[in-house]
Amino acid sequence: MFAAERRQLILEMVRANGAVSLRELARVVQTSEVTVRRDVRALEAEGLLDRRHGGAVLPGGFTRESGFPQKSHLATAEKTAIADLAAGLVEEREAIVVGAGTTTQELARRLARIPGLTVVTNSLLVAQALAHANRVEVVMTGGTLRGSNYALVGSGAEQSLQGLRVSRAFLSGSGLTAERGLSTSNMLSASVDRALVQAAAEVVVLADHTKLGADTMFQTVPTDLITRLVTDEPPAHDDRAATELQALADQGVQIAVAGSSAPGGAGGDPLPAGRQQRRDVPLPGPRRGQVGPGAGPQLRSATVMGEQAPAERARVADLRRR
Repeated sequence: MFAAERRQLILEMVRANGAVSLRELARVVQTSEVTVRRDVRALEAEGLLDRRHGGAVLPGGFTRESGFPQKSHLATAEKTAIADLAAGLVEEREAIVVGAGTTTQELARRLARIPGLTVVTNSLLVAQALAHANRVEVVMTGGTLRGSNYALVGSGAEQSLQGLRVSRAFLSGSGLTAERGLSTSNMLSASVDRALVQAAAEVVVLADHTKLGADTMFQTVPTDLITRLVTDEPPAHDDRAATELQALADQGVQIAVAGSSAPGGAGGDPLPAGRQQRRDVPLPGPRRGQVGPGAGPQLRSATVMGEQAPAERARVADLRRR
């Protein structure tokens, strides 16, 4: 297959699916991932698509949502590291809500080992991951099945969440920016995610670096309602991700970087707090109360509420310069 034919086929696949992994592209066009990466780079230079770690997506600010088969092959190692770190937030006998997504599915597989846990979810994938955990109670919402991400959506799902109160909500999405917060490409999914947020005292967003700086159509969680972000170390050349991390930290979001060798990352000790200027995040209704010390272990955070640790600020600045 000539280069022009390969690139046309790659472009058609991305347009059809929204996002496709390099591995899948290489399989379809029957060439190596190195060659596909070169083709994707050439198509990006023409403004026809955007590169992401391990794949390619539609260009532009408002990206469309890809289906589960495509998402499951993107940034798999990063999602695993994020799930490992996020699971450390959850204690025995805690009640939490977990939204739909491939990253939250990875988290659910780790939650199966926590006894006495109650997990409320609208995701069939999350429920499946916990189905054989005999010490974990799974509560599913009602609603209509959305086949592209195996999630229950609609008024039935939202009504089943009314009156619910849990300690934390773990959510993923299609994009995350400091300006708009977490967003997704589907209106029904966004509406259910907002209902999940209303049920929780804290909101933990799980987003790998490919979602940082991406903006999609429907806002689910504004930045001032995000308590913590668990993400992975962005590549040295990814200025957009590093810039968004800094902006989110400046707005008071606590940040934990999974797989980071720097202090405060998944493998290091907590960073020195510096001047800890804690502020109360405006929460709707009963969510204004803060969860007490017994609600769960503190996430090793590169950022404290209100003021970023000096060592981490220097590290993020260095990422942007690179």
